[in-house]
Amino acid sequence: MTSEQKYFHDRLILVLLTVSAFIAVLASLLILLKLDSNHSDVFIVQVRQNLGVGGFKAGHITGLLAFIPFAFLVLIINAILSFRIYRIHRQYAVTILGMLLLLEVLTLVVSNSLLVLR
Repeated sequence: MTSEQKYFHDRLILVLLTVSAFIAVLASLLILLKLDSNHSDVFIVQVRQNLGVGGFKAGHITGLLAFIPFAFLVLIINAILSFRIYRIHRQYAVTILGMLLLLEVLTLVVSNSLLVLR
C-alpha cells in the first residue's frame, strides 16, 4: 500500500480527524446559535484579568464570528500537514493531529466563555 492509502486506513488518524472536525462544527454551531439569541450589537471580545473591572474590551460581532473560519482553517491546515508528514513518520502526524484537537477544544472554550460574558 502507498502512504496515502495507509494514512486513510489508519484508525487513530481517522479518529483524531473525525473528532476534530466534529468539534469544529460544534464550535461554529454554538457560536451561531448564541449570537442569534443575543440582540445586542456590542459584544465582549477581550478580557484582561490584570486590569480588573476595566479589563473587558467591547467589539463588534465580527470579532466573535472570526472563530468560525479560524476553527475550519486550522482543521484544514493541520490535516494537510499531517498528511504530508505521515510519509516521514507516523507519530509526527499523530502528534500534529493531537495538537489540532487541543486547539479545537481551546477554540470552543474561549469562544463560549466570551459569549457567556456578553
